[in-house]
Amino acid sequence: MAGIANMRRFSALTDPVIAPIKQRLDDFRQQRRVQAGSLIISAFGDAIVPRGGRIWLGSLIRLLEPLELNERLIRTSVFRLAKEEWLRTETVGRRADYVLTQSGRQRFEEASRHIYASHAPVWDRRWRLILVVKEIDPKERDRLRKALFWQGFGVLPGDCFVHPSADLTAAFDALVAEGLGSLLDCLMPLLAADSLSGLSANDADLVRRAWNLQELAESYSAFVATYLPILAELRSERQTEVDDADAFLLRLLLIHDYRRLLLRDPELPEVLLPADWPGQKARLLCKDLYRRLLPGAERHLDATLTLADGSSPVRLPSSVERFPQDDPLLAPAL
Repeated sequence: MAGIANMRRFSALTDPVIAPIKQRLDDFRQQRRVQAGSLIISAFGDAIVPRGGRIWLGSLIRLLEPLELNERLIRTSVFRLAKEEWLRTETVGRRADYVLTQSGRQRFEEASRHIYASHAPVWDRRWRLILVVKEIDPKERDRLRKALFWQGFGVLPGDCFVHPSADLTAAFDALVAEGLGSLLDCLMPLLAADSLSGLSANDADLVRRAWNLQELAESYSAFVATYLPILAELRSERQTEVDDADAFLLRLLLIHDYRRLLLRDPELPEVLLPADWPGQKARLLCKDLYRRLLPGAERHLDATLTLADGSSPVRLPSSVERFPQDDPLLAPAL
């Protein structure tokens, strides 16, 4: 196995055209610990949901095998996702498809609105607040805090969660999907507007108290440093066509890495962000690279994905377009 990995690394470093792509794939394969469940979620959201949201387990194993995720790890991870009610099984003869549950589909749809958006939401200058107004068991309180953190909410003293643009109804629906529906009668959702008093604390003070943006900025900068050389190669005059399988694998890692960043990002409007915020640069980079990898990745999925009955899932016409082309924000150079 080590010899194969070394051969891959040598090939990646000696190929002047697609070396950055090979390097990224090889770096992933060299990880000692891989959160396979999280990667499978990314694969479902980006590749499987647009084709009906179901897949035969053997096909999923074949799809992820080139990233050196072994069959046992994938089977165990899928079983856990089913136990957590992301997925369910539907038996077809002696085989079974794994299908998104209703709550799993709801989570994917909410995440997709953030991942494939062209820019952060326009701010109406009102804050969304969720107040804890009844006593909650400490363990449940911690689960609530984590669930709202992954929705981008910041925390203020006094059991107050804050966000500039979240849909509070969708936020509560997400809590139900996370198994926290019993806490809803302990929570009060509110909209708050700045009274514009010149003597009071301002929006920037609130942002500094509720979020640690420095750590997130460093993560965005690392994302840009990883993927910008790949985009530069694909834009260069010496560009050659990327292998379809590599195009899919790189697209998956791109979205996987970007999704994990967005899960921690409150998506603050530009007026509330520090100067030279790297998040928008990362968004534009992800969009440009994704669209360049799209044709080859889709050809690979056409040739690889199968259902338990042996048929191939077709991309649904109703699936949401990933990163719309008519985005005026694509113009700025990266």
